[in-house]
Amino acid sequence: MTATEMKPSEAPAAEGAPLRERAEMFFKTLQDEICAALEQLDGAARFQEDLWEREGGGGGRTRVIAEGAIFEKGGVNFSSVHGLMSEKLAARMMPGEERTFYATGVSLVIHPRNPMTPTVHANFRYLEQGGSAWFGGGADLTPYYPYREDAVHFHQTLKDACDRHHPDYYPRFKQWCDEYFFLPHRNETRGVSGIFFDYLKADESADLEAIFAFVQTAGRAFLPAYVPIVERRRHEPYGAAEREFQLIRRGRYVEFNLVYDRGTVFGLETRGRTESILMSLPPLAKWVYNYCPAPGTREAEAMTFFTPQDWLGLAPSA
Repeated sequence: MTATEMKPSEAPAAEGAPLRERAEMFFKTLQDEICAALEQLDGAARFQEDLWEREGGGGGRTRVIAEGAIFEKGGVNFSSVHGLMSEKLAARMMPGEERTFYATGVSLVIHPRNPMTPTVHANFRYLEQGGSAWFGGGADLTPYYPYREDAVHFHQTLKDACDRHHPDYYPRFKQWCDEYFFLPHRNETRGVSGIFFDYLKADESADLEAIFAFVQTAGRAFLPAYVPIVERRRHEPYGAAEREFQLIRRGRYVEFNLVYDRGTVFGLETRGRTESILMSLPPLAKWVYNYCPAPGTREAEAMTFFTPQDWLGLAPSA
């Protein structure tokens, strides 16, 4: 069944329903909206849906697109799982809490074929562990041949979403993203950043309902942040050399996802569906021994983008 043939998500959870039910319904709806928009943008390929159940509790909807006019491979996944996590994972997540957990969210990675069109990642999630509950998520852009105007557009769209809820959210979550999507063994960021947040719990500045409202705004900012960039770059010319560099940079993406990504670790250690968890990996990647782009090339220029930067010029001038 393709995304265009899928039935829309069930009616929204009642306003007075538990937060976990309303969060789950929002993530289902967001998955539907993003899949429909990306199918329309690609114009050729369709998402194929795979329903799955998790041994121990819960399940999800994996939707994958491949060999399209724009998208070489991508996935937009929804999951809602619960059960008992390992003592090791429980201690790592929220020490002192129980091992029982509930998690729901949507996670996506899109890998376009054209090296001038960036890969993108986003996820938004709600978790409970024992008596604690929190939200996490974010979105980040990973170009191969970066265009500054694209990075500015992506960050400005996310900043606008953040500013609707708190003036400190964008600078705080942008820095968090810079630090999280970083490969210390390469001394470089995975891409040009975005926003990232985790363990957003109720405190004196916001309750969980306010945080949920922010997560909804941030989730719905994904399409306006990414789609215009794809529309600008989809017809850019490229050749074998650009494709080679794209595959090398995809290798960096794989390194991060398999070594550092918390979502990958959480999914595997809670016995999530392996195919859905590793959906984020590109269809092709390459590792070249001691690779270093030649000075003065577009590839060398691209490497200057992969370090934390103030894309919106927000830092006060000296």
